[in-house]
Amino acid sequence: MPPFLKALIQRIYKIFALVIFLTLTGSLILSTPSWAAATSLGVSNGHLSPCPASNNCVVSQDGNRKHAIDPITYHVDHDIAQQALLKVLTVVPRTAVIEQTDNYIHALSKSRIFKFIDDIEFYFPTDENVIHVRSASRVGESDLGVNRRRIEQIRLALQELKI
Repeated sequence: MPPFLKALIQRIYKIFALVIFLTLTGSLILSTPSWAAATSLGVSNGHLSPCPASNNCVVSQDGNRKHAIDPITYHVDHDIAQQALLKVLTVVPRTAVIEQTDNYIHALSKSRIFKFIDDIEFYFPTDENVIHVRSASRVGESDLGVNRRRIEQIRLALQELKI
């Protein structure tokens, strides 16, 4: 085989390998696989869903020691607290509210580099001045404490607003 043909074939193999690598990497980084869609969201019988066994979730209702986090308390009218929370969520990086009712807010937050999605839920029971929270990663085993820190930052922001 002539040397120029050998070089051409090697170059085609390298380009082919690069295209495959970029396609796979791009599909992992830029899109959420269908199996990663959120499954157990919302309020059922006055409770947010419990956390899975993985270390990438916190919940203020019925959480075990690993997943438990305090609810956010407020000392103002329910509607004022909800509007303040919605305002705070507008400044949380890469976060968007996707569902809102009188007593529930569901937001999505994406990680900066890999675009992993976390579901953040807030439940306002009618008989208490608390906001129950649940924040969970859709994929993986650990979030390195990101969900807990996010909720604590939201709590501090609401305290700063005297909610």
